[in-house]
Amino acid sequence: MAPSVGEFYAGKCILVTGGTGFVGKALVEKLLRSCPQIDTIYLLLRNKKGLTSEERLKDLISSNKLFELIRDKNPDVLQKLKLIPGDILEEGLGMSNDDRVELQRRCHIVFHSAACVRFDQKLKDAVNLNTVGTDRVLQLAETMEKLEVFVHLSTAYCRCELDVLEEKLYPAVHDPRKVMDICEWMDDDLLKYLEPELIKSEPNTYSYTKAITEELVAEYSNKFPIAIARPSIVTAVWKEPIPGWVDNLNGPTGLLIGSGKGVIRSMHCEPSYTADAVSVDVVVNGCILIAYATALDKPRNASVYNITLSGVVKISWGEIIELGRKWVEEYPHTMALWHVGGTIKSYYWQHLLCVFFFHLVPAYLVDGLLFLLRKKTFLVNVQKRISHGLNVLQYYTTKEWHFCNDRFLALRKRISAEDDRTFYIDFSTLSPDQYLRDYVLGTRQFVCKEDPSTLPRARKLHRMLVFNDLKLHI
Repeated sequence: MAPSVGEFYAGKCILVTGGTGFVGKALVEKLLRSCPQIDTIYLLLRNKKGLTSEERLKDLISSNKLFELIRDKNPDVLQKLKLIPGDILEEGLGMSNDDRVELQRRCHIVFHSAACVRFDQKLKDAVNLNTVGTDRVLQLAETMEKLEVFVHLSTAYCRCELDVLEEKLYPAVHDPRKVMDICEWMDDDLLKYLEPELIKSEPNTYSYTKAITEELVAEYSNKFPIAIARPSIVTAVWKEPIPGWVDNLNGPTGLLIGSGKGVIRSMHCEPSYTADAVSVDVVVNGCILIAYATALDKPRNASVYNITLSGVVKISWGEIIELGRKWVEEYPHTMALWHVGGTIKSYYWQHLLCVFFFHLVPAYLVDGLLFLLRKKTFLVNVQKRISHGLNVLQYYTTKEWHFCNDRFLALRKRISAEDDRTFYIDFSTLSPDQYLRDYVLGTRQFVCKEDPSTLPRARKLHRMLVFNDLKLHI
């Protein structure tokens, strides 16, 4: 008889890379809260932005809102976190020999979620982070005496040229080891010249490096059990620990905030196309179950799971944008340049005209006035960043994909009803309206740091902006 999920994880030592990223920290929190019999969770952390790895870990567990439930209910479980100072960009992961030996002797499970999620990263940097870094983690995993499973987080958008993505490995366009070699010896100018041709099968270096890295990961499948998890666009928490929790400006989150603050008035989008975005709590539950099933099955080849909405929840980009607009108007921001408005454009030329008249012209007018008043200008630079971000996102809102996910959904059949409630991956009961409400409140509170007590003042400002806009039209 197979063990329960909690029984399987009891006594296990786990290495998590990317543990301070959006998915990584949610994974760590869920493991600590729902698998309290875990022995140790090792976190590979580097020094960053003037903070040491020790300071980053302390900040994560002592002040991050995501861990508040654990701090209140079971703070002792936080002692199971152990820091491994290191960096996937360094040879040998930059870790000490003592730490390496401890991992080799004790680690049972590896969740590799460390990656660069910037879509505009230069090819050399993206390869070093997403491909070379992964290879270094795999080399360490190969030496682990008790390793039961290696879970690699990829993306459902790793083969954007395909309309249908199955739960299987696809041959890489280029040999990942040859790409790593090219990026090591080729000078930056020549690589920049070749980059468009190298990545032409994908829209950006993120998708390209994720695609070739899957093949690299699969090379190790004859050495230890491997699973590749492919989430689609990862969004705010659906259920727990905090509905609506999110901590970054990526993808739809940036769109919600930009429109809410009145700085996004136009978007290139095909509103009838189906969107595919999965809440971060479903993603981490999926990863936990994927590791569980793969470790028990011990497959000879890498198992692939698409963590996606396809076939379960069908919602269009137009519906998402309208629901987002509804709730942003209900819960406005305390600082906004314009009221919530604007439209989505199916035709790119229409979008460009609106960007010029409603994004750039107002930005230059406001910055011109600030310049005359001898104050610091900012809006033109803000609009340039927004324009770049929209260009990245709009690739995904003007195309449509279907992601096969039968293997992922079948994980529910492997577990008990109690585990199914704890590690839920069934989002058929998700209410888009309620979810977007929580999402908007989450962006407001956790990203923009606007306390709920500021809502009355924000609503007053919103009414003034709407009134002023009506006067302009009159």
